[in-house]
Amino acid sequence: MKASLNVLLIAIMCSLAFLSFKTIEQNPKWTVPADAAKKANPVKYDGENQSVGKALWAKHCKSCHGKDGLGDGTKAAELDAFAGDFTTAEFQKQSDGTLFYKLTKGHDEMPAFEKKLASDEDRWILVHYMRGLK
Repeated sequence: MKASLNVLLIAIMCSLAFLSFKTIEQNPKWTVPADAAKKANPVKYDGENQSVGKALWAKHCKSCHGKDGLGDGTKAAELDAFAGDFTTAEFQKQSDGTLFYKLTKGHDEMPAFEKKLASDEDRWILVHYMRGLK
């Protein structure tokens, strides 16, 4: 009886571990409203804004996404999901509005930056900066 109970408990624990791994692995799709995805970046990206973008990236993004946007930042290993490779064509094909929305609203482990970076202009500058990671 005790052996059967132990086997049952082990089976349940293995099932729960498998289910939580599959949940992490699948990382549900990040849905962006169509009107947000269609927004164009209203900020001109000049030399001054490039410096601002680099500084914002270093302060808010680099620890997870890495210096070059490869998803290899110092905190990346602590995340349940991959932080993403911003240099890929798949990432870069997203619209500016999509990137702005994701940066603003956050999702799962990605924090929302609408309060941390209250300036829309700063978030649009970061979108420009992410474009330069390709």
